[in-house]
Amino acid sequence: MTTTLSRLVARNDLASVRRWLDEQPAYVVADELARMDRVAAGVPFRLLDKDQALEVFEELGPVDQQAILAGLRDQAFRDLVEEMDPDDRARMLSEAPAKVAQRVLAGLSAHERRLTATLLGYPARSVGQLMTPETVVLPRQLTAGAALRLVRERGAHAETVYTLPVVDAGRRLVGVVELRDVVLSAPDRPLDDVVDTSVARARATDPAEAAARLVRETNVLALPVVDSEDRLVGLLTIDDAMEIIEAADTEDVARQAASAPWAGHYMAVSVWRLARSRAPWLLLLIVASVLTVNVLQIFEATLEQVTALALFIPLLVGTGGNTGAQATTAAVRALAVGELRGSDLPRVVWRESRVGLLLGTLLALVGMIVGTVVVGVEVATVVGLSLVIICAWAATVGATMPLLAKRLRIDPAVISAPMVTTLVDATGLLIYFAVAAAVLTL
Repeated sequence: MTTTLSRLVARNDLASVRRWLDEQPAYVVADELARMDRVAAGVPFRLLDKDQALEVFEELGPVDQQAILAGLRDQAFRDLVEEMDPDDRARMLSEAPAKVAQRVLAGLSAHERRLTATLLGYPARSVGQLMTPETVVLPRQLTAGAALRLVRERGAHAETVYTLPVVDAGRRLVGVVELRDVVLSAPDRPLDDVVDTSVARARATDPAEAAARLVRETNVLALPVVDSEDRLVGLLTIDDAMEIIEAADTEDVARQAASAPWAGHYMAVSVWRLARSRAPWLLLLIVASVLTVNVLQIFEATLEQVTALALFIPLLVGTGGNTGAQATTAAVRALAVGELRGSDLPRVVWRESRVGLLLGTLLALVGMIVGTVVVGVEVATVVGLSLVIICAWAATVGATMPLLAKRLRIDPAVISAPMVTTLVDATGLLIYFAVAAAVLTL
């Protein structure tokens, strides 16, 4: 599909491009545009009608949106940014260069500029920047019939009407009511009878990822966002929450693989940019790997006395690294979804050390059988004992390092599996040679 669109654009067959665009839903068009280079993507986008262009534009990521805007003339530029939802506009501007942000804000009406400036005034990566301020707010003294009339009057300008916040006279959040409950209630029924006062809420300054995961955990369509005095300032809708979670998970996956996250579509990112995102981590891991080389140099005399020990170094290093990587991945994921807290560190150490011992014992049985056949009982015993200790150590280190990083206010995903693997490699060799010295009396 991408090839077809690219060929049509390359052939300058605008009539066929327009037909292709008319046949595709907005999310498909957005994905195809994100795969193309900036100049080529601007051609089909300018062929979209106004409503379709806005729908496609809001499906694009911030980086791709900036690329599209760069190719638009002033009037088309102003029309597009004016019609965007304030939260989508703020998300784009929070990642845009200063010149782009200034151009966008200058092209907005006073009302839209004020809404956008309010969102951008919240801390970076906070839910305040990504919530929608355009909501239908219901005073608590209304009846169901009056509330429904208010929804009809103001609903066209709100991003969602399915979840309706209810506030008191000071605009402090009382709770929420679902549109379904309002519609199905008798017109004279007080709103207080159907409002859910136990609803979860987020502070505008809370991290956006935490608020998004709260949306998922509570299974709500929209989460009320309040200020420090519990006054309603907006809603975080479920579609925005899912985008936040996807972006956070994408970033975590990149860091766990020892790579810096990048913005934009994978197919549109240059080879140089991909290499640049990975090179710093690889260079750091090379430096860290010097520890392993140094350990081998220290125990060079031991290896000369019992050369059979060298045969099992790849086995031990690989096993320890894999065990640590498994524990790290599990811990980072548990932290991300709120299953682990910093205070759980002692329990995690106790838990993972036992897991490592069980795994090490299982692997040691296999290692000793193989070692006995290949090099004899003494070296096989060294291998077996080393596997037990290394696995327990690797699992403990792998699970606790992300927790320690969180306590130090470092993103746990930065303590990536490759970093833990490199550390466990070096320390695993120390364990191996220490066990060899004790068992073989070297």
